[in-house]
Amino acid sequence: MTSSTITPTLPDARTRLKVTAVHGSPALLSLIAMVVIFAVAVANQPGILSVPGLTLMLMSAVPLVLATQAQMLIMSVGDIDLGIGYLVGFVTVIAATVLQSSPLLGILILGVIVIAYAALGAIIQKRNVPSIIVTLGMSFVWLGLGLQFLPTPGGEAPAWLAAIGRWRPDWVPAPLVFILVATLLGWLIARRSRLGTRMRALGSSPATLEKLGWSLTRTRVLTYVIAAALIIAAGLMLASQTRSGDINSASNFTLMTIAAVILGGGNFSGGRALPLGATLGAVTLGLITVLLSLINLSSSLQSAAQGLIVLAVLAGRVITERAIRS
Repeated sequence: MTSSTITPTLPDARTRLKVTAVHGSPALLSLIAMVVIFAVAVANQPGILSVPGLTLMLMSAVPLVLATQAQMLIMSVGDIDLGIGYLVGFVTVIAATVLQSSPLLGILILGVIVIAYAALGAIIQKRNVPSIIVTLGMSFVWLGLGLQFLPTPGGEAPAWLAAIGRWRPDWVPAPLVFILVATLLGWLIARRSRLGTRMRALGSSPATLEKLGWSLTRTRVLTYVIAAALIIAAGLMLASQTRSGDINSASNFTLMTIAAVILGGGNFSGGRALPLGATLGAVTLGLITVLLSLINLSSSLQSAAQGLIVLAVLAGRVITERAIRS
């Protein structure tokens, strides 16, 4: 009897190049779109090329980047959070009311939000309930609570929080520092930690993760806990900028964070987390809003124009990926 040995074949250089390009091109397209939008904005308003100009242009992107990193983590396990927008708004309400008058109670409420997200993760995993149903339901909870605490926009952010929003170093745009820190934090969690590896495995191959002895419930719960912390950070950052609270102040974040993750190379099926791409997607969407304001486009057309630009970038991603694979 003869025995045959099967020698595994390694992919050749061309195959490896294709794989790298397919994973890297989505974020690259988002970067190109961001550069183009920034160039058009500078052409319309040259004063942007200064520390104060860049500060004003990037300020609104900071809370969106933090919220997008949270959405990226949740999408990496194959879920989608449809409650992010109202939760960010609820955090601004807590910051402008309870956190101002009773700091300990405010911190306790923020802690309860983290616990609630841990419970959401457990319910989704244990009961096999679609995340979009659970998080959509929670979005109405956050909306109701926000209106109960602060029916109309107002309140006042604590002095220490407002000081963060007023921080303006002379040598670098403050929003750029916050964006870099948020991206680094997302990268450390999603790409450099064991938990990040488990998150991606849960989204792409949960059966394999379970065979390796890891708890699927624990992984999903920890993902939701970290995402909740990032969402709270986004809400606090938004409150530091507006210095007030408004439950509707980030209602568009839900769809914008999903779009930013997809623009940056993510997908709906899970298994992929690209922090830099997610940041590029979020900043691109933020710059689109600023650009449309600079060119004095009517507010009734801004949403339509923003949607068309996003669709154009996504179409470019699809065409590029298909061309590379072929």
